[in-house]
Amino acid sequence: MTKLTGSSIRRLVSLLALGGALVVTGQAGAQDNPRDPYEGFNRTMYSVNEALDKYAARPVAQAYDAGVPLPVKASVGNFFGNVGELWIGANSAMQGKPRDAGTGFARLFINSTVGIFGLFDVASEMGLERFNEDFGQTLAVWGVNDGPYLFLPVIGPRTSRDLAGWAVDSFADPVSHISPASVRLGTSVVRFVDIRAGLLPADKIIDEAALDKYAYIRDAYLQRRNNLIHDGRPPRMDD
Repeated sequence: MTKLTGSSIRRLVSLLALGGALVVTGQAGAQDNPRDPYEGFNRTMYSVNEALDKYAARPVAQAYDAGVPLPVKASVGNFFGNVGELWIGANSAMQGKPRDAGTGFARLFINSTVGIFGLFDVASEMGLERFNEDFGQTLAVWGVNDGPYLFLPVIGPRTSRDLAGWAVDSFADPVSHISPASVRLGTSVVRFVDIRAGLLPADKIIDEAALDKYAYIRDAYLQRRNNLIHDGRPPRMDD
């Protein structure tokens, strides 16, 4: 019997996600929102994700948030942020932003040494800004269209372009190459819980502000991605 490792599970999820995207992009449907032509499918997947979050992810994140001291949570977030600096710098370089790339590589060096393996964000204290770059943004800079909006359980909201970028980001993630598999899986779980705990304050905002949570999250995601791709200076759009 074949044993599933953490990396093989990650690859399987990536293949299933991309396969699902190909299936839904081949379907015909009403296009009430041209950016969300598969809204029926997406809303179903959103409901599945809500159930998983309600009964699994959110309770664990709440326990983590309540039980772990703030300095420890800060160090965990700093560590995983530092792990991603190399790929952030690489994406900045691929997007033709050498200065940002240099800043990312400098942050990695400083926080990995003076910051004790990234547990302390010394680079930010020195005025070196942390950028938010990924391969989906790189594809956008290269001229790849965003494609239809998709929502998949656990993975969350993506455009088809960002879903392809996410698959590359997952492969480039240093955590996905940790050995043995048990350590890799444990590290991935801790990072997921830390990220979900950081989103807990947003839950209340969404519950209070949104009559339609699905549409609220979709529109917020698309707006944020457009803002990130254009480095905070998105072009004006006609109504």
